[in-house]
Amino acid sequence: MFTKVAIIGVGLIGGSLARVLRDAGVAEEVIGFGRNVEHLQQAVNLGAIDRAASSLADAVKDADLVVLATPVGATKDLLADIAPMLAETTVVTDVGSTKSGVTHIARETLKDHFGYFVPGHPIAGREESGVTASSGDLFKDHVVVLTPVSETRKTAVSRVQNLWKLAGAEVSLLDPEIHDQIFAACSHVPHVLAFMLVDLLVRQDNHKAVFEFSAGGFRDFTRIASSDPVMWRDICLENSKAIAGVLRQYQSEIKKTIDAIELGDGKKLIETFERAKHARDLYIKNKT
Repeated sequence: MFTKVAIIGVGLIGGSLARVLRDAGVAEEVIGFGRNVEHLQQAVNLGAIDRAASSLADAVKDADLVVLATPVGATKDLLADIAPMLAETTVVTDVGSTKSGVTHIARETLKDHFGYFVPGHPIAGREESGVTASSGDLFKDHVVVLTPVSETRKTAVSRVQNLWKLAGAEVSLLDPEIHDQIFAACSHVPHVLAFMLVDLLVRQDNHKAVFEFSAGGFRDFTRIASSDPVMWRDICLENSKAIAGVLRQYQSEIKKTIDAIELGDGKKLIETFERAKHARDLYIKNKT
């Protein structure tokens, strides 16, 4: 399927995808590149990659697939750097959680090669980060969203689709802007809220007691606050308009709920809680 695959950023996602390629034997060589030499050596020792590249040029040269698995804030510089190094038909994809911005950046930086860029977003992960947390089955039964545009070559989309299907994922196609609106609501804002709540509580004088007595509900709600802060900073900055829009709506609803609690408006509270419970039971609970 592939002669040489370059994984730029061999962490949880990049390392797991590398394991898929190596376990399935569909790439003659899987090369890793990143800023941390120690982490790259770990990837080699774990069998995630065949070898660590000595430079970005070494990684990308003659590759027929390049996967950008770095924080979204690094994407612009990386695309600009690799653009002159790409072979004529090298397929480039990414795994970032925002898609509109990266699509615009890729169009500007890759220029004539833009047709071979397939924006991607695997909806999979875990609290731990780094290649030591990677797994060949991380994407199994998870959704991967691809956001090709009119210029994207169908052959490039097909190759990336087949790669993710090989990983056991279900592939969906979305418009980049629609993707960002959807994930602002169902992923980005929940992460922001989890970070905010934990940060709020840890700054209270009685925070040790709060965390000591926290039960399953608190742990479930705040689990995602253990995610990589740098990654989520970049996501917030890249998808700022959509995230801010949902947060403003949430702010308005918080004000209404505060008013209901202070005024003893049980009718308003039960309507909100029942509507939320019904929606979650219908769309989420019954899927697990």
